[in-house]
Amino acid sequence: MKKLSLDATDIRILSAVQQHGQLSKTRLSEIVNISPTPCWARLDRLKAAGYIRGYHADIALDRLCDVTQVIVTVSLTHHRKTDFERFEAWVARHDEITECIATGGGMDYVLKTVCSTLAAFQDLMQDMQDAELGVDRYMTYIATRVVKAGRPNVAALTRPQPRDRTV
Repeated sequence: MKKLSLDATDIRILSAVQQHGQLSKTRLSEIVNISPTPCWARLDRLKAAGYIRGYHADIALDRLCDVTQVIVTVSLTHHRKTDFERFEAWVARHDEITECIATGGGMDYVLKTVCSTLAAFQDLMQDMQDAELGVDRYMTYIATRVVKAGRPNVAALTRPQPRDRTV
């Protein structure tokens, strides 16, 4: 997809959509402070350029049921492209894995898992071992509570950074 040159209004639109999800044309234009038609045209352009991947609800899982959240760090034995592809394909097939981040350094991946019980999590880890994915080692960390969860501040991230003047 073609990368657009974004201005402050585009960033305000992205921030509003990130914070509020899908909005009516009128409400979005009020938040962004431009008239509805150009606001909607910009939103369509941002969608077409791939800046908006989708709209999601933030579900309060703790109100629905008890869950077990476990963070897992994984190191693979070998670091060939096929090893990474095989592991990532396995991850993609498991809904219990809600996030997977490839990392540089001591571990290759950090996984966030959400399972109904600790036994269900243990079954997931056994499946990982049985799949012969070339896992050298993994470490698990039971999440006891979420201290902070959120999305990055789009406006702050896209703001020009001052140059370091130290010599």
